[in-house]
Amino acid sequence: MKVFIVFAHPEPRSFGRALLERSVQTLESCGHDVVVSDLYEMNFKPVATGEDFTERRFPDALQYDREQKQSSQRRTFTPDIQAEIDKLLACDLLILQFPLWWFSVPAIMKGWIDRVFVNGTVYGAGGMRFDNGGLKGRKAMLAFTTGCFPGMMDADGLLGQRDVILWHLQHGTFGYGGLQVLQPFVGFSIQYTDEAQRHACLDAYEKRLRQIEQEEVMPSHPMSDFDADWRLKPGIVPRTAGHRRTPGQG
Repeated sequence: MKVFIVFAHPEPRSFGRALLERSVQTLESCGHDVVVSDLYEMNFKPVATGEDFTERRFPDALQYDREQKQSSQRRTFTPDIQAEIDKLLACDLLILQFPLWWFSVPAIMKGWIDRVFVNGTVYGAGGMRFDNGGLKGRKAMLAFTTGCFPGMMDADGLLGQRDVILWHLQHGTFGYGGLQVLQPFVGFSIQYTDEAQRHACLDAYEKRLRQIEQEEVMPSHPMSDFDADWRLKPGIVPRTAGHRRTPGQG
């Protein structure tokens, strides 16, 4: 299996770095090929601009997604973007690893998503999304650290249910691009743990990764579950964190 890890943490001595190193060691010991993009180390440019393309379809006014579509067809992305696209298309499993900031990824990783999950390759015209997305046949998972405690991400917790918090990433990014989503790995309340607890977290991540090929993917809805009005068809039972029926629906 080919694994692509995109890592974003500004501190090279962080616990996140320890998780990354343990994951690479574990996956390689299991015989998997591992490629890492360390975004801070790479000084990856997160800002999407017209300079991301070596030629422009609309030179007078930037239409970023439409420029992406042309560059997907003509391979006219700048080398930093094309290199990441090539890594993405070559992998069987994508792991985004980061510290959870404001219910999301650090800005440098959001910029990576904006510039690498491109129109015409990951999603696009002709219904290329969700179960027909450009990354169909691959899997993805989030691995993140957070200062919050587990109960804070329960359904009745202070922050709300975990998969609702992560909906924009697991459904809106992974799912939309055609990726099958695995349960996230969470390192909870890291700054409030002692050394023994941190080692236990590393061991738990290692155990998880050693069994990753056998894991079931999270429930999702194929495009065929939706009607012409883009709503769940009558009789389809909602089975994700973000879908529910409103009163009066079948």
